[in-house]
Amino acid sequence: MPTVKVRNLKNKEVGEVTLSDAVFGVELNEALIHAAVKNYLANGRQGTSATKTRGNVSGSGRKLWKQKGTGRARIASLRSPLWKGGGNVHGPQPRDWSYKMPKKMRRGALRSALSERLREGNLIVVDEMTFDTPKTKDFVNVIGGLALSESKKAVKTLIVDSLDNANLVLSSRNVQKTKVTNSYGLNIYDLLYHEKLLISKSAVEELNDLLDPKRENSKEAGEND
Repeated sequence: MPTVKVRNLKNKEVGEVTLSDAVFGVELNEALIHAAVKNYLANGRQGTSATKTRGNVSGSGRKLWKQKGTGRARIASLRSPLWKGGGNVHGPQPRDWSYKMPKKMRRGALRSALSERLREGNLIVVDEMTFDTPKTKDFVNVIGGLALSESKKAVKTLIVDSLDNANLVLSSRNVQKTKVTNSYGLNIYDLLYHEKLLISKSAVEELNDLLDPKRENSKEAGEND
């Protein structure tokens, strides 16, 4: 099992934590991660783009001139797609782009991405993220102390902790390239978009419990019984 040093907000080592091999020791599966990202982006699409067909555009519905005898091409309606200002043919219409992806595949992609962040050395575990007051300056100093910024520019950092930590949420919301989420809100897109992953010790335990495939199977077996 991989072991990671635990640091405090002053970047001093305060202990170690053992990570689960089933969650943080998985091989990289690029195909599974790609499928999970496509699913996440598709589910986030609004699908509200639309064009007007000949039944939606304004204009008279009467026949403009008689069918024969004028020497002109026959025409039925001013709203025909052949005319300027007419309807659009085969244009986009509102639709639902979302589709379901099996839970085991989604969680497998998360395990693969988390393991890769650990192998890259971009996963940092802290003891706890406590701030006395919601102050952006204190948060920026902590990020700098943990080597999460380069040349005074913040590195894209994903922080995983409890969303009940109000001081953390308020202190970080004005800092660009930084996002705070909890273990249950962790998604594959955020894991890939952010270069660094900062996880509290309690969040690590939640992830071990949430993503462990053995515990998933035992829960499913209990539900089937």
